[in-house]
Amino acid sequence: MKPAIKARNEEVKLLDEEFIVSKTDVKGRITYANRIFMEIAGYSEEELLGVQQNIVRHPDMPRGVYKFLWDTITSGDEFFGFVKNLCADGRYYWVFANVTPDYDGDGKLLGYLSVRRKPSQNAIDSISPIYEAMIDIERNASSKKTAPDESIAYLLQQLSEMKTDYQTYALALFNDSLELEV
Repeated sequence: MKPAIKARNEEVKLLDEEFIVSKTDVKGRITYANRIFMEIAGYSEEELLGVQQNIVRHPDMPRGVYKFLWDTITSGDEFFGFVKNLCADGRYYWVFANVTPDYDGDGKLLGYLSVRRKPSQNAIDSISPIYEAMIDIERNASSKKTAPDESIAYLLQQLSEMKTDYQTYALALFNDSLELEV
């Protein structure tokens, strides 16, 4: 069960060279968490292993983004995107996430591998207003059940107007941030 944590408006920033790595089973329960994940999120290995990855879900993240992520990876595709996560003490941290299906040698799905790194402030500033609008749509949705789909529809409309898709947009934001840091 996810602990009740009061979100605080205090950010923890990953260092440029830090990578958060975790593995989950097919249901999203954590089977591996690297040291950086434990340090940034503020959980011990015992507190993370066997627990749903959503233990770090921040209330500012639209449910639609997670539905989009799960739809992407359960179809066998790789997901790239920006995620705001919640620390055990209520602080938050942003990541650029790459989530990919993890298969054994026979092609059987074992779970998912996620590698997260520090996004640029420019990328966060670009994605935040879209996520805020998605949260508003979810709050005002006709039902909780349809809320994620309604916010995804908004996201897809915004991306269509930009003549792109989410993965391309996310990768472009991330790659632009790499070029800006050089």
